[in-house]
Amino acid sequence: MSAALRYPSFYLALPILLSLSVMLVSFEFSTAMVGGVLFFTTAAVAIVMMDFVLDIRLPPLQSFQSMDFAGTRQGAVAAALCWLVAGFCVIDLTFFPIPLVVDPSSYAIFENGRNHVRHISNLSWILPPLAFLCFRSKATRIALVVIGLIFPILVIDRNRLFAAIFSLGLTLVLLQRRSVLLSWKIIVPLLFGGLAAFSLLGVVRSGTLNHLNLPLSRLFESSPEGVKWPLLYVSAGLYNFSSILAKNYQNAGFLLSQLIPFSGSVETLGTDIPLDAPTINVGTEFFPFLMAAGWSGAFLSVLLLYGMLLWSIVLLRRTISVWRFLIFLRIAYVSVMSPFAPQAFTWTNFGFVALCLMIPVAAHFLPGGVREELKGS
Repeated sequence: MSAALRYPSFYLALPILLSLSVMLVSFEFSTAMVGGVLFFTTAAVAIVMMDFVLDIRLPPLQSFQSMDFAGTRQGAVAAALCWLVAGFCVIDLTFFPIPLVVDPSSYAIFENGRNHVRHISNLSWILPPLAFLCFRSKATRIALVVIGLIFPILVIDRNRLFAAIFSLGLTLVLLQRRSVLLSWKIIVPLLFGGLAAFSLLGVVRSGTLNHLNLPLSRLFESSPEGVKWPLLYVSAGLYNFSSILAKNYQNAGFLLSQLIPFSGSVETLGTDIPLDAPTINVGTEFFPFLMAAGWSGAFLSVLLLYGMLLWSIVLLRRTISVWRFLIFLRIAYVSVMSPFAPQAFTWTNFGFVALCLMIPVAAHFLPGGVREELKGS
């Protein structure tokens, strides 16, 4: 398992194949699904082949065990970012209705400036990993982990919850230090706890999954409600991709909206996109490219995402810094989640990566002593 973490395909090809397998057991197979099955199988095989041809791997895992930015200048800047994000999480919960407590349907309402606050509070996923990288106080670590995990639950943001769990889990695995009290004894309960919370949030947010207008399999229909939500979450994106591919539907507006800031909505609900079940409106990372440029555009987006993943790994091979590690965590996460929804090729994701790249550049404008400590970041 530890050796597999070094392979880029572990974060992209493996999740695609896993989602494809879940789709095949969750939906009744039809000829309309053939194109999608072939597409994702080809994409996964191509990624694995390129892994061995290019031979780009994460640094040896022992390299990450010494990560400790507490007391360093870059660690102080990262800590300041943590408190800024935590502060915006508090503002989000204080000045706006809490969806889980007040009205679950308000999770998608961003009026009266909440959308601007959410641009910062959405970074809550960085709090758990940075808690262990930039702080030595046990109380502070616990506080930041709790904020990072509880905030997305309160605002019913299942994606942000998964991002926090993934980032925390991967950070703990790579650190592998006794002082962190980790190992799989913590990570496995964290994973199952996240899945349980996800299922409960799914019921709160959207109700039960009875009477869905989808060709669901007998296995899916006979599964408990708590199992149905993860199965659907993992497989629905690939099913919708396959369905739209079979229908040869074209719409470039969705892709432009996610790439160009404030140019339009990225919501599929209420649009003319011919989804089989409009309320199950998830796609894959490659879904917007499919609608904009067909299967060839979608396959190009697979290669582009793989290239982004390789780039983040190459950065770590040069120097392991808190900012480069955050970039890797982010791109690894959007790669793992690529079978579900578009998150990599969005202006907000590019903005986060740019922020992590710009902070070290800003060191050149600081006094000499500070600049020397930041230079390695």
